[in-house]
Amino acid sequence: MMATVKDVARRAGVSTATVSRVINGQGNVGAEMRARVLEAIEALEYRPSRVARRLRTKSTHVIGLVISDIQNLFYTSVTRGVEDIASRNGYSLILCNTDEDAERERLYLEVMHDENVAGIILASATSAGHDLKLLRGHIPVVALDRLMTDVLVDTILVDNVAGARQAVAHLLALGHRRVGAIVGQQDITTSHERRAGYEQALADFHLPVDPSLIRRADYRQVDDSCRKVLELLSLPDRPTALFTGNTLITLGALGAIHTQGLRIPEDIALVAFDDIPWADLLSPPLTAVRQPTYALGQTAAEMLLARMAHPERRPDQVRLPVEFIVRQSCGAARLSSPPRAYGDALLPGRPMASTGESAPRKVKEVVT
Repeated sequence: MMATVKDVARRAGVSTATVSRVINGQGNVGAEMRARVLEAIEALEYRPSRVARRLRTKSTHVIGLVISDIQNLFYTSVTRGVEDIASRNGYSLILCNTDEDAERERLYLEVMHDENVAGIILASATSAGHDLKLLRGHIPVVALDRLMTDVLVDTILVDNVAGARQAVAHLLALGHRRVGAIVGQQDITTSHERRAGYEQALADFHLPVDPSLIRRADYRQVDDSCRKVLELLSLPDRPTALFTGNTLITLGALGAIHTQGLRIPEDIALVAFDDIPWADLLSPPLTAVRQPTYALGQTAAEMLLARMAHPERRPDQVRLPVEFIVRQSCGAARLSSPPRAYGDALLPGRPMASTGESAPRKVKEVVT
């Protein structure tokens, strides 16, 4: 039988009210009496009921993390960052996986509302964020990795446009003029931003956007990405380089390239958004945009804690910088002199095209 408050009180020779005050950290208990209660709790291995405590305090020390794909390595590191900050501040974490299903997301939000969690970090399956109305404004929310267009909440993202623009500009600076792009679903803002970066790089080089070179794939399905890449490779005038929008799309691209018997980078160059842990072990090593995934999770948790402490302040949006890692899959290693860094990576003697903004944001470039 599990020990109860009454058991602890009986062993310590105090009232149940005194036990409750010790458990809840209230100061109106003498040192000697507190020591007796703590000794009784340890001896009986008593554990306070979280449900009962929640009913008393009307709150919990639990944070909900709702992500779209638990199998995506991106979220593995993000989750660790969230959990480390949450644990350091006395909060536990509940992890929910929506599989990009809006109804499943709605169900999880309903559960979290009913359980009265302290806050939610949400990588929403929809950009509208309409399901947040279920929370009635009672639970703080931080949007993770994706913008929400219909609600105003704290948001943490990476600089998707700058990262994609850097990656594609690098391919163009290497001389490629037919660069294919495989990006994610249309209703995800990260996909929009990475496609925008692709198109801005083309504009920088005074090249038109060719819709036949762009494919959308279910970024959770390697097989779908493989099919979309095979479509591009089957074009009469196929691309000489590919930009892939995330890790699973990249895996699909590698499968398609292998199926066609093509060599990287001799027959087709490849640059990816997302730096996978084994990128250096591929043959050739993969050139990629590295996201600060752990820092993304940490920042999301810190923003949520700040919102919980100061619910009245204006919502904030933070974008973390990315890093461009140049390896061999882009073909740069075969050049006697590698292309100039992003921001200078333009056609010789030609100015940057006007894209409605100032010079592109600098992305740290690392050559390995």
